[in-house]
Amino acid sequence: MTVTDVTAPVAGGPPAGHPRRDRGPTRTTRKITPWLFLAPALGWLFVFSIWPSLNTIRMAFTNAKPLGGNERYVGFENFALILRDDQVVNALVNSVVFMLVCLPLLTVLPLLIALLVEKKMPGITFFRTAFYTPVIASAVVVALIWTFMLDDRGLVNGLAQAMSIIQEPLPFLTDRWLIVLSAVSLTVWKGLGYYMIIYLAALGNVGKDLHEAAAMDGAGAVRRFAAVTLPAVRGAMLLIAVLVCVAALRVFSEVFIMTGGTGGAGGEAMTMVMLIQQYSRGFTGDLGYASALSILMFVVTLLPLLLLAKINGRSSE
Repeated sequence: MTVTDVTAPVAGGPPAGHPRRDRGPTRTTRKITPWLFLAPALGWLFVFSIWPSLNTIRMAFTNAKPLGGNERYVGFENFALILRDDQVVNALVNSVVFMLVCLPLLTVLPLLIALLVEKKMPGITFFRTAFYTPVIASAVVVALIWTFMLDDRGLVNGLAQAMSIIQEPLPFLTDRWLIVLSAVSLTVWKGLGYYMIIYLAALGNVGKDLHEAAAMDGAGAVRRFAAVTLPAVRGAMLLIAVLVCVAALRVFSEVFIMTGGTGGAGGEAMTMVMLIQQYSRGFTGDLGYASALSILMFVVTLLPLLLLAKINGRSSE
């Protein structure tokens, strides 16, 4: 009987005692592997973002209802109804006014606060924490607290009457424009700390040598701010402006809670998001009309973003 030596080299193979060389992954494997890693994220993105967006566009041209059934294509009928709906115009005006008031306040005030708290001195951490604390508070809880404060029998009206500043309570939560201004005050107070952090990060990249050189040239504090600090934080300022525009046009919780879900007396203080929510809720909601409103909302939100992008492009040239 012949015994084969398993350690003997095989003809054409590697010599005995040497491991076989690993050729590595094939070309097909190298192409597929990255997509396998991306598949969960892409699936999540498609299911919760892309598909709902495409479905909203589809429903905007139908008479879709929440429970389905008898759905049919209606063309541009929903968009024609929007043009004749006074409630849409009212909500659109409220949303745009809310954005125009919030934009300068939340772009400038956080920068001034960041300039104050960026200095290294004892106790400055307390002030940074104090300005940032409202950011981590729940929007619903904050809105409820402000509602109690601004009520006819709330803290603000009570103090003003006790100090004889006013004779009758101011209708902070029932007057159209006072509701908008109250919501603006709440939004600005809650958002100051968040945008302050962005400005602090931008100010940290401003070289001290630039300020020292400007000071040696005789530039005062205001001139150094305009010539050195402001150009250095221009990118952060544009980013914050974009974030404020998007957040302001999507305002919902503040006005919804302050008005008890009614949008004020007669719905005069209703915003676009509240209007979309109103049309889409309930078993008899009109999802087709609400979807058309969503597309209008998307276009309105896109306009200030394109304007800011154009301003940024001109500044960079």
